[in-house]
Amino acid sequence: MIVPIIMGSMSDMDFCKKIGGELEKLGVKHEYRIASAHKATEFALGVIREYDANNDKVVYITVAGRSNALSAVIDANSLNPVIACPPYSSKFGGMDIISSLRMPSGVCPLVVLEPKNAALAAAKMLGITDAEIKQKVKDYKAGFVDSIKKADAEVKG
Repeated sequence: MIVPIIMGSMSDMDFCKKIGGELEKLGVKHEYRIASAHKATEFALGVIREYDANNDKVVYITVAGRSNALSAVIDANSLNPVIACPPYSSKFGGMDIISSLRMPSGVCPLVVLEPKNAALAAAKMLGITDAEIKQKVKDYKAGFVDSIKKADAEVKG
């Protein structure tokens, strides 16, 4: 069981570390990889084949901005789930996100914009068949409820 976090280039590493940090909290094994669908397509396909052949359960998280072919290529070539978590920017008025949203038929990576939420989505998927991860997700989500109750008690006085 693993979550490969595949980024388009090293410039995405800080963004990817936010995802990895959350996966660690949730007890999910992950690895960072770099593979470009545009610049090194065959290499990217090899990375997918490696994970698909050597792991029973894989959820990919892809991180690519501008023209996000990475998420589509991985999803189109794997039977495993893909979560696209593009690092959005104010460049182009944020419109570069559209390349993560518009996919051809039969290509369906999920799009989750927040790194922490991408990690949580992957953990929830893996938690369907892993009781330990499912419990960590439950505990993680309970922390949000506890913080809301605490904040409510503070404002209530």
